[in-house]
Amino acid sequence: MSTTSALIVAAGRGTRMGPGVDKLFLEVAGAPVIAHAWRRMETCAAIDELVLVVRPGWESSFQRIAVEQGFRKPFRLTVGGAERQDSVANGLRALSPDCEWVAIHDGARPCTAASAIERCLEAARRVGAAVAAQRATDTIKESDGQKQIARHLDRTRLWSVQTPQCFRVEVIRRALEAVVKAGRQVTDDTAACELIGQAVELVECPEPNPKVTTPADLPWVELLLTRLP
Repeated sequence: MSTTSALIVAAGRGTRMGPGVDKLFLEVAGAPVIAHAWRRMETCAAIDELVLVVRPGWESSFQRIAVEQGFRKPFRLTVGGAERQDSVANGLRALSPDCEWVAIHDGARPCTAASAIERCLEAARRVGAAVAAQRATDTIKESDGQKQIARHLDRTRLWSVQTPQCFRVEVIRRALEAVVKAGRQVTDDTAACELIGQAVELVECPEPNPKVTTPADLPWVELLLTRLP
């Protein structure tokens, strides 16, 4: 029987939060940000196991969170790489041998609804790759690099891409290998799929799913967390 895994990327440094601040360990709504993101996958019935990609030397901190939060699903820790794509590749290597499907998730997204995870996995099972996304609501302009408007973009065709990003494991492994072979860098896992011609389905997830990036995000995230089960 195949396994579905969550791969939580938690090895970044979050420089926009300010010097000396690790956003994943900021307490919000009674627990660290990473604990909430972990809980979203822990309580999702579609997820069998978790792999967390962490910074070297931080393994004990994550082990402590698992104990304090009472998490029961099997999990493994592995260390991140120089870039996000390297961290994801390390996480893929740590998956169970029978893992067929993976939901890759940002450790700084603590408010993701279980229904969003489940819908993304369902879509990935149909086409091989899928991503949580929201339609653009603001008017979007492309700049010329000098703060001047260069081009108007058709909002009806634009989406804001989030996580989870879900894949057949074989697909995302092959895509990341293609990235390395091409000497490219990608900050988004679905971008790697373009190199192998893999279609990626946009899964509309209207529920708020913010990523903690700056201090201004914390009050909004705390409010959302108080409303989640």
